[in-house]
Amino acid sequence: MSRNSSEQRGGGGGDYSLDIINGGDHHEMTDDREFGFSGPLSTNNDNNNNNKNKSKKKKKKEDADDDEEEAYVEITLDIHDDSVAVHSVQAATTGQEDPELALLTKRTLNDINKSSSFGSSRFRTASSRVITHVSQELKRLASNSIKRSSTSTSRRFHRTKSAAAHALKGLKFIATKTTGPSASAAWPSVEKRFDQLTANSHGLLPSSLFGECIGMNKESKEFAGELFRALARRRNLTGDSINKSQLQEFWEQIVDESFDSRLQTFFDMVDRDADGRITEEEVREIISLSASANKLSNIQKQAEEYAAMIMEELDPDNAGYIMVQNLEMLLLQAPNQSVRVTDSRILSQMLSQKLKPTQENNALSRWYENTKYSVMDNWQRVWVMMLWLGIVSGLFAYKFVQYRRKEYAFEVMGYCVCIAKGGAETLKFNMALILLPVCRNTITWLRNRTKLGRVVPFDDNLNFHKVIAVAIVVGVGLHVGAHLTCDFPRILNASEDDYEEYLKPYFGDEQPPNYWWFVKGVEGVTGIIMVVLMAIAFTLATPWFRRNKLNLPKFLKKLTGFNAFWYSHHLFVIVYTLLIVHGIKLYLTKTWYQKTTWMYLAVPVCLYACERLIRALRSSIKAVKILKVAVYPGNVLALHMTKPQGFRYKSGQYMFVNCAAVSPFEWHPFSITSAPGDDYLSVHIRTLGDWTRQLKTVFSEVCQPPTAGKSGLLRADTQVGGNNPSFPKILIDGPYGAPAQDYKKYEVVLLVGLGIGATPMVSIVKDIIGNYMNMKPSSSSSGFRTQKAYYYWVTREQGSFEWFKGILNEVAEMDERGIIELHNYCTSVYEEGDARSALIAMLQSLHHAKNGVDVVSGTRVKSHFAKPNWRQVYKRIALQHPNSRVGVFYCGAPALTKELKQLASDFSHKTSTKFEFHKENF
Repeated sequence: MSRNSSEQRGGGGGDYSLDIINGGDHHEMTDDREFGFSGPLSTNNDNNNNNKNKSKKKKKKEDADDDEEEAYVEITLDIHDDSVAVHSVQAATTGQEDPELALLTKRTLNDINKSSSFGSSRFRTASSRVITHVSQELKRLASNSIKRSSTSTSRRFHRTKSAAAHALKGLKFIATKTTGPSASAAWPSVEKRFDQLTANSHGLLPSSLFGECIGMNKESKEFAGELFRALARRRNLTGDSINKSQLQEFWEQIVDESFDSRLQTFFDMVDRDADGRITEEEVREIISLSASANKLSNIQKQAEEYAAMIMEELDPDNAGYIMVQNLEMLLLQAPNQSVRVTDSRILSQMLSQKLKPTQENNALSRWYENTKYSVMDNWQRVWVMMLWLGIVSGLFAYKFVQYRRKEYAFEVMGYCVCIAKGGAETLKFNMALILLPVCRNTITWLRNRTKLGRVVPFDDNLNFHKVIAVAIVVGVGLHVGAHLTCDFPRILNASEDDYEEYLKPYFGDEQPPNYWWFVKGVEGVTGIIMVVLMAIAFTLATPWFRRNKLNLPKFLKKLTGFNAFWYSHHLFVIVYTLLIVHGIKLYLTKTWYQKTTWMYLAVPVCLYACERLIRALRSSIKAVKILKVAVYPGNVLALHMTKPQGFRYKSGQYMFVNCAAVSPFEWHPFSITSAPGDDYLSVHIRTLGDWTRQLKTVFSEVCQPPTAGKSGLLRADTQVGGNNPSFPKILIDGPYGAPAQDYKKYEVVLLVGLGIGATPMVSIVKDIIGNYMNMKPSSSSSGFRTQKAYYYWVTREQGSFEWFKGILNEVAEMDERGIIELHNYCTSVYEEGDARSALIAMLQSLHHAKNGVDVVSGTRVKSHFAKPNWRQVYKRIALQHPNSRVGVFYCGAPALTKELKQLASDFSHKTSTKFEFHKENF
């Protein structure tokens, strides 16, 4: 038997759930702090009562034989150090144990049984103390508890430690770091801020600065003002300012850990007229205030409707008000959405202990362990990089030795010419190689039609492209630097005899008189132009310029952004042309077959040229027609278009989009959000740069406000036989391979989308559901490997949920087998445990229970608050899928990449579950 564990506080204690089976006595160890065991209602711990209990136990044994169902009762206890309290008592259902939890617990027990003797001694000590407390508490409450559980048809939550502990989580007015034992330590910082804020107001703090003084952010200014007024009313203060001693009184009440104190403070905030009753208007105002603090504009607009719903729930007698007891009941009964049966704290703590890194004292051992894990996680990248570095080093060494042996050059220019020619050889190779990672059609074909994807990390093609670019910069530096600072000065200063003997056949009859002689030649002109153009292209491709991260004057803003990057990269057409010319007009090489530049470039340049030609032909032949346009909150444009004949793609792939009305030359990549089984194509484009901003503008001009029942801020639909709007022409090119398309290789997948990064994940979710809907019920070998998907979408704004509202509802309705777990996170809402989101959480629970719709997302998927605890996410998946390979697919900003990748590595090394991380940044 099991139950969700409550929040643990302090050093020990927890929530215990027992099966009381008359006539049996069996204890099971589950953890060094928590225990699940079953035993007789009257235990044998008290030797003085043994004889008295015999007749009672015999009587109970007979009753159990007559009515087996009445012999079982479930009692859930809260045990904290030296105190025991009954959380709930109810009749237990026999023979219906959760098999999944039983399996996990069994595994946990096996692991713990293998632990050290130290751990066992800790358990025996704790077990003895706990069983004693349980026995005493059960003796006191057994008879009336059983009667109440067998006759009651509805279960009530009582003010137990477990319920109060959960409720307290939702009523913290200040960040956790300032509560509990550290509250007194935090007062000096509050006092310091008070002194700074009241320096010019004679020691009086106005209510407008109260939030800043106690540590709340600017977005919570209104909430802090309401808290100030509630605390002032409790003390009959009528002014708008307080002194330091009054602030200290306020502070002590704010950080008070008792449930009654927090509940009363929250009630006072709602009860504005201080009459001890909360009216519907007061509920509406506090909903509006909480929604404003959490940036939930939709809830703010519907505050009146939600206030009426709360009053209907808590005021069934239509008294026109609710009391503090009603608010307390709502708090105590609000479900804790973050706790699941299969994610009990027992198992979580066990796994956490396993994952604690063992710190090696030996630095060499630490280095070895880190290197080993790094190679295991990145072996594909390692061998590719080693091969590339080996080739580059080999080419440099080959050319270095070759010119070391050429007496005519080495005698005058020395090792300078060896370095220059070695750098030039690596430069030719890398200038050819850098084109291959951007041949997208070729890479897509290789990953789809061959098995190279198992050993070649095609997902890192752009990263490899950037690495090669760095190597090109190094090669240019070696080649140009050695020529300018060493070779040319040596030639200019060579003696007449040396020049006549060694250099005359290569530089002409007359010795070069100055630097200008080298610059004005074909070699010099082409070299200088190439270096300048490459410097421009490389500079504008850096993140600072490409993502507009530099605060430049307005007239220089055109040098930043994606457009500047895109156009500057096309300067390489000139660069490659000049490179071939430069490679033909060499000073020291006159034989044609020794001029190898064109040999390096021939195949890659032709391949890339064919790629661009295919793109142009394919986009012009495969025309698309716009079916629907919608502009959503958060500056997102959704385009639905017809699917060209023969356009086949996989979920997770992307395509390029061109709009001549914005720019006839620019093509931009976007993830495909429709599933392969859909009869249309769709993309969701967020305004992040100049091109996307203009695209949204040209489509918004043909849109209108949506009619009733339609989503979006602006919308336009194509109707059969109707007067359809004139949409701008769209061309598409693709599809192209992306990391997320490989999700079908895994039985379990974790899909993480950050903001607009949810786009490829939405397509995957739809594809999974579509595959299972088309699968015959009796079929067990359909070839579709994915059995479970965890979808996590993290976004800042409530309006973002409008983007995929219909899709999420569709998936939730169609997923009858529970294949997909949908998790929406709204980071603008304060985390669970903050009083600013307490009423939102209560409202969310009520509304979802009554209507099946989440008030935050507007979908059937219940939203979580703040950011996910990614370690807990990985931990739960590892617990539920031991000995499995889990594909982790992330799409979004680079900020989260490092954490998710590191967690995947940690859990892969410390558990039997192997997490394979794939990412796609934008």
